[in-house]
Amino acid sequence: MSDDLLALLRTVDTPTVCNAIEVAQGKRGFNRFTRGTMQHSKPGDPAIVGFARTARISGLAPPIEPADVIRARRMDYYRAMAGGDGPTAAVIEDVDYPNCIAGWWGEVNVAVHKGLGLAGAVTNGVLRDLDVIDDGFPVLAGSIGPSHGYVHVVDIGTEASIMGMRVAQGELIHADRHGALVIPFDVVPDLKRAIETVIASENIVLG
Repeated sequence: MSDDLLALLRTVDTPTVCNAIEVAQGKRGFNRFTRGTMQHSKPGDPAIVGFARTARISGLAPPIEPADVIRARRMDYYRAMAGGDGPTAAVIEDVDYPNCIAGWWGEVNVAVHKGLGLAGAVTNGVLRDLDVIDDGFPVLAGSIGPSHGYVHVVDIGTEASIMGMRVAQGELIHADRHGALVIPFDVVPDLKRAIETVIASENIVLG
């Protein structure tokens, strides 16, 4: 992905990218996007653009594995989040969906993931600490809640399912307050032109 395309993707909204993918593909029917209404930590922030660093978490019940295994996996998780060629974004499935209670994304984990260099996070799980989380690390979440529950990492680097959108490790995502989508790699060479076409067409209609 070129620097020019990355800069452009950060300035346009996700519906525009969704339309542009169909322009690049030459047909309607693109469907690799989230369904339903999601919650955004900072609705006015630029879009999240990055190659997915995936994992799955749970928090509805205590983990059944030994505590040392859970602690070791959490450290492996942070090492995995720090990996990959940039830009990167965390894509974290809460396997308890739709009964998620565990606020993995709050003041601490936002600061940690921001420090690891990720551009933001997309999850079907819970977001909390809205008043104190760092700027510059947007989170798109399935819900807002007060508790961390029994949150623990289940696995790392596996496919994540987020509100109907399936994401594999390393896939390119775009997300904002409207939702998230996966950008197919085969449209990347034509995507800048397609976005410009969508914007130009809308300008003609809207004046």
